Amino acid sequence: MAFYSAFRRVLNGSSSVITSPFVSARFSSTLTAPKLFISGLNRNTTDEKLREAFAPFGQLVEAKVIMDRATQRSKGFAFVTYASIEEAEKAREGMNAKFLDGWVIFVDPAKPKEYRPPPQPNSQQSSEFGFKTNKTIGCICDMSNGDKGDERAFVNFALEEEI
Repeated sequence: MAFYSAFRRVLNGSSSVITSPFVSARFSSTLTAPKLFISGLNRNTTDEKLREAFAPFGQLVEAKVIMDRATQRSKGFAFVTYASIEEAEKAREGMNAKFLDGWVIFVDPAKPKEYRPPPQPNSQQSSEFGFKTNKTIGCICDMSNGDKGDERAFVNFALEEEI
């Protein structure tokens, strides 16, 4: 009986069907910037296809599919920037949970990029005892015993320095 009433609400267009807090939070948050984060993209979606899909909602400033540097394939997400927040809100409402290139996409507000400090040159990993491995030195040692023949071994020495 409960299934039938929920099914009837869907057919009648009632908005009370959305009961999950995750789903309702996704639809209710407001935009503070005209930039949108698009997830769930097909790997074959290009910048042009993305631009065509989002252009009817307003003036696009940028539509960029994020690509993997090594493989030059899509990572499955993109960013779309509009000229105004109102246009971005219309696009979010119109394209969220819709199909693009055969896949369901999700449109959310883009979060500002976090600051990450640049990597330190020659940064070394410290151990739990407060030591850093600086260099590894190898040498070939003659292990022959005079008349037994030519026996050699390669030995590594790790020099450690306290922090």
